[in-house]
Amino acid sequence: MRGGWLVGLLGVLALAYITANSLRTEGVGSRGPVAGEPLPQFAAPLASSERDNDANVQEDACRVHGPDVMNVCDLAAGKPLVLAFVVPGVGECERQVDVLDRLAPRFPGVHFAAVAVRGKREAVREQGWRIPVGHDRDGAVANLYGVAVCPFVTFARRGGEVTGSALTFLGEDALARRVEALR
Repeated sequence: MRGGWLVGLLGVLALAYITANSLRTEGVGSRGPVAGEPLPQFAAPLASSERDNDANVQEDACRVHGPDVMNVCDLAAGKPLVLAFVVPGVGECERQVDVLDRLAPRFPGVHFAAVAVRGKREAVREQGWRIPVGHDRDGAVANLYGVAVCPFVTFARRGGEVTGSALTFLGEDALARRVEALR
């Protein structure tokens, strides 16, 4: 009986430590990047490419360029950016990227892109999306952005300043209103 009491006490102390540490920790959190802050930097292979490496989420990520690379710094440099995260095979996530893909031609002054979190690149290719889709093979980009739900869409002004994130499905009208606010 005494051992069970000790294990229970250790469990409570561990939970208290984790809670206190979570309150002190700074970072993106599960609500996405902080409005007014720059987009977290990453470069990831495009799902349409044959590159099979992990995304770069280090400080030098903006220096990674190429025709088969999605570089968030390049996307946000000249135009506002709408960036969705999709988990291949999850219907609501895929529907959100469908909406972005349909809306993108209406807003040529805005970049639209998505990041496929884990999953197979072939599943992403089969969708036929025209917007660029990066492949986050190990989930590092999703972690960097604090993606805890899907659909998840982050909005940024030209230059990469985050205006906010949507953590629920946005239909065409709602998404168009958010995009218009970026211009």
